[in-house]
Amino acid sequence: MGVPPATKPDRAVVRDALGVGVAVGLSGFAFGVTSAGAGLGLLQTCALSLLVFTGASQFALVGALAAGGNPFTAAAGAFFLGTRNAFYGLRLSQLLALPRSVRPLAAHWVIDETAAVSLAQPDRRAARIGFTVTGITLYVLWNLTTLLGALGAEAIGDTDAWGLDAAGPAVFLALLAPMLRTATERAVAAIAVVLGLGLLPVLPAGVPVLVAALAAPVVLGCQGRRTGRGGEKGTGR
Repeated sequence: MGVPPATKPDRAVVRDALGVGVAVGLSGFAFGVTSAGAGLGLLQTCALSLLVFTGASQFALVGALAAGGNPFTAAAGAFFLGTRNAFYGLRLSQLLALPRSVRPLAAHWVIDETAAVSLAQPDRRAARIGFTVTGITLYVLWNLTTLLGALGAEAIGDTDAWGLDAAGPAVFLALLAPMLRTATERAVAAIAVVLGLGLLPVLPAGVPVLVAALAAPVVLGCQGRRTGRGGEKGTGR
């Protein structure tokens, strides 16, 4: 007889999902401040959180605009960062198996946090609860704190004078750091930082972000070659 899969109480799933949703949702305040400091209006800032709803892409977009980058280049950088959500969606579509009627809404909530909470659950029921609670909590809080941050930035005036222009990058790094668990991920991050910072003085604003995206294929390509060589040595060829 097979061992039945482990289960997790609904209350525990909700608690974990709320913890993630609240912790990350409050970071929307930093985005609101950063976006307003980059020159975007209140409606533009709120529209980004309502319609884009992926923090890394939003910070990348307003960061490039704040540096004087071309809007199309800034949007391209944000788009590349957001493509990872498509891969999350492929995995979550199998795990959650949601009805077709709710898939368009659910797709808007496919981000790092909802994917992490869902994939950590032992069964489909728990995954659905984790995804839903995380998605609702994070979406509501992110948009509310975005609004508060943008309003606060407008009331303060010059965000550079208060040092609030660093809030966005600081939060972005804080969210990114815990995700770098393997040597490969850390190598990609390190190379991307070197490329981005090294090319910042010589390329137009927004372009270094696009070039930094090459870090991933470079590292993966090097790993593939090492694996291939190791296989050849192991087989005596």
